[in-house]
Amino acid sequence: MQAEMEAIEANRTWDASVLPPKHKAIGLKWVFKVKKDLEGNVVKYKARLVAKGYAQRYGVDFDEVFAPVARIETVRVMLALAAQGGREVHHMDVKSAFLNGDLSESVYVQQSPGFVVGNGDKVLKLKKALYGLKQAPQAWNAKLDCELVGLGFVRSKLDHVVYRRNSGNFFLLVVVYVDDLIISGPDVKDMR
Repeated sequence: MQAEMEAIEANRTWDASVLPPKHKAIGLKWVFKVKKDLEGNVVKYKARLVAKGYAQRYGVDFDEVFAPVARIETVRVMLALAAQGGREVHHMDVKSAFLNGDLSESVYVQQSPGFVVGNGDKVLKLKKALYGLKQAPQAWNAKLDCELVGLGFVRSKLDHVVYRRNSGNFFLLVVVYVDDLIISGPDVKDMR
């Protein structure tokens, strides 16, 4: 739990604030998971702070929630193109992806027991998304899109989860599936 809170604070996820009128602070809860290896030995204890997104109200706490996700047919076409062209394929999982999404709405959450900011009389105004928020996938996708475009990728007009970047005689393809990226290029060194 301490490591999760340190990561959230390092990410500057929230600011302590007074709850404005007509707003309701959303609750938080801890979700625990035990990660085990193939033999069943405990490898890691994981704790994640999650917002109770079911308490959010449309038009108050969130507006847009849609985030495109790759269809299996898109992944198959990309893999077929890579196989046909002798291209390398690499998979990348973005750790704590949703925590990087910037929020455009004013969302307030209650403080987590045991991790009180100040003297506990304030709520936390979110600047970045937390897992469990209805708009977290959309916020993450908007941030990822901005970063990929900034790196010179162009999003497909036909399938918004496919990005392409040309560089000389070769090109890189990226297919986005929530917080997983499938990258295809002529050589692994070109994918860095």
